[in-house]
Amino acid sequence: MTMTQRSWARTITLTAACIGWLVAGTPGVAQSPLRSAEDLQQALQQRYELVLDLSADFTQTYEGGVLRSSLVERGRMQVKIPGKMRWDYQDPEQKLMVSDGAQMFVYLPEDEQVMVAAMPAGDHATTPALLLAGVGDFVDDFTAALDTVQDAPPDSYVLRLTPTRPEPDFEFLTLVLDPRSLAITRLIAYDLQGGVSTFSFSNLQENRDLSDTPFTFEIPRGTEIIHFNESAPL
Repeated sequence: MTMTQRSWARTITLTAACIGWLVAGTPGVAQSPLRSAEDLQQALQQRYELVLDLSADFTQTYEGGVLRSSLVERGRMQVKIPGKMRWDYQDPEQKLMVSDGAQMFVYLPEDEQVMVAAMPAGDHATTPALLLAGVGDFVDDFTAALDTVQDAPPDSYVLRLTPTRPEPDFEFLTLVLDPRSLAITRLIAYDLQGGVSTFSFSNLQENRDLSDTPFTFEIPRGTEIIHFNESAPL
């Protein structure tokens, strides 16, 4: 597996693929006592039930893990709920992850390869990216606790979500929420190999009536196709 493939695999398993994430190992911003973790968890789920689509610029930082590596990538993401998403990685190299709701495609143009996998069956989010795409439930699938992170914007809420069942791709998630809208401005995923992936979002737009066009993918002629079974992580 090339270095490009390994870096993309980290993206989608948090897949991420699916969305920098710098995790607090030092004291962070104090959490407002006005809302409990359970209240925020319920409000976040209610908010997401009103979102039909969203798009945002993102910066992804990956640190640690088995390879003890560090990687920073930037791009643009689009989501159409439920289950459709597109992650255009633009820097430092171009990569593309597209889900049409039934299949997921990971296209590596420099390697002339595309990886194809079926979307997980049912409504359970097995990756953070799927959670952002409206698959799964913030309340039913997680227990919640207040948390802190370094360099969070003033008055932000920080919520740790621990899955109620073991997940192959992450141990727990930490969300940084806008104090007024509860929009997710940062999502941090801790994987089982000791790696930490952080997605920071900006220029968020919601409910813009996105068409289905961005979420379709035609495999370029001459591209090597690698098929994964449903349970294989990308």
